[in-house]
Amino acid sequence: MTNPDSAEHHEWLTAERRRLFDFASAARGSEGGFGWLDEAGDPSPSRPVETWITARMTHVFSLAHLLGEPEAAELADHGIAALVDQLRDSEHGGWFTSTVDTTKGAYEHAFVVLATSSAAAAERPGAAELLTEALRTVESRFWDEQAGLGLESWDRAWTTTESYRGANSNMHLVEAMLAAGDVTGERIWHQRALRIAGTLIDEVARTHGWRLPEHFTPGWEPEPDYNSDRPHDPFRPHGTTVGHWLEWSRLLLQLEASLGEESPNWLISDARNLFEAAIQHGWHADGHPGFVYTLDWQDRPQVRERMHWVIAEAVLTAAALHRRTAEPYYQRWYATFWDFARTRHIDYGQGSWHHELTADGRPSTTVWAGKPDAYHAYQAALFPTLPLAPSAATALRPAPR
Repeated sequence: MTNPDSAEHHEWLTAERRRLFDFASAARGSEGGFGWLDEAGDPSPSRPVETWITARMTHVFSLAHLLGEPEAAELADHGIAALVDQLRDSEHGGWFTSTVDTTKGAYEHAFVVLATSSAAAAERPGAAELLTEALRTVESRFWDEQAGLGLESWDRAWTTTESYRGANSNMHLVEAMLAAGDVTGERIWHQRALRIAGTLIDEVARTHGWRLPEHFTPGWEPEPDYNSDRPHDPFRPHGTTVGHWLEWSRLLLQLEASLGEESPNWLISDARNLFEAAIQHGWHADGHPGFVYTLDWQDRPQVRERMHWVIAEAVLTAAALHRRTAEPYYQRWYATFWDFARTRHIDYGQGSWHHELTADGRPSTTVWAGKPDAYHAYQAALFPTLPLAPSAATALRPAPR
C-alpha cells in the first residue's frame, strides 16, 4: 500500500511533478500568457488567453522554481508579464476573464491572487506589487463584508454585478486568501477565509447533509434548479459537485492549521463529514470505478464522466486527513485514489493526465477538451510532501536573507 510518507513514494511524486512540468511548459504563448493545450500538448490556436489558466500556470511554475526546477523562473515571469500587460485592465483596474472577454470574475481574481502570492514567495520581479494590487481589487470589488462572502462578477467598468452567487468562486477565494495571508503576514485574509467556510460549509452544507449547493441568489438562497438544462457545464453544472466536497475538506484542514489555537472545532469534524459524504455518494456511484462529476438532489449520478481534478483533490484530501489524524483509514484511501489516477488518468504516452474519462475509462470530451490545466495534478504530486500550513509557496520559499 502506498505510504504517503515513504522516501520511495516521494521520489515517485518528484518524478511526476517533473513530467507534468515538461508537458505544461508547452503552454507558453508566443504573444504572452499560457494557452489551452490539447491532448497531445499542443496549444489550441482557436482559444484566447484565459486569465484563470495563465494564473494557475504561473502558480505552478512559481512552485516549480521554488523546488529548483530549471527554466521555471522564466515561465513564472512570463505569466506575471501577461497578468501585468495582457490581461489587466489598465483603465478600470482588475483583470479580464480573457483576452476576448472583458467581464471580471471572482474566480479569475482568486487565481490572480494565488499566482501572485506564489510568485512573490518565489521572489519573482514585480510579483509582490501585483499581489498588493490584486488583494486591493478583491477587497474593494468582490468582498461583501456584511455577508462575509464574495460577489461573483462585474462588467468591465465595475458598474453592474451579476445577480448570481457561487460557491465555487468562494472556495477558490478561500484558497487564495490562505496563500495571501501567509505571504503577506496579514491575518485578516485567514479570518475572511474562515467566514466564507463558516457560512458555506458549517451552515449551508451541514443543513443539506453535506451536499453543498453550488448556486445561490444574490441573497445567498440556494437555487437547486440552476442550470438544469446545462448539466455538463464545466464551472456551473446543475446539481451537486462531489469533487468540491473533497476540495473543501482539504481547505478546511489547511485553514485549521493556519489558524492554530484560534481555529474552531468544527473545521476538523466538517472536513471528515465532507470526505465521508463524497465516498458514500460519489465513489463508484454508478457501479463503475471512480467519482462521478455530479449528482442530482436524490444522490443519483447525473454527469457520470470522471474528471482528473476530482481524483487529484481526492488524493490531496486523503493525504491531508491522514496528516491531521494519522489514521490508517485515510492512508488506505490515499493509496486507492493514487491507484485510480495511475491506472486511469495519467497519460504515460502523450503526457500529463487525461482530463476527462467515460465511466468505463475511455478519454472523453463532454465537459473538458484537451489538457489545459496542470494545477490540480501538480498539487496532487506536491502537497502530500508538505505540512498543512503554511501554504505551499510559503512553506517552500527560502529563509529571509
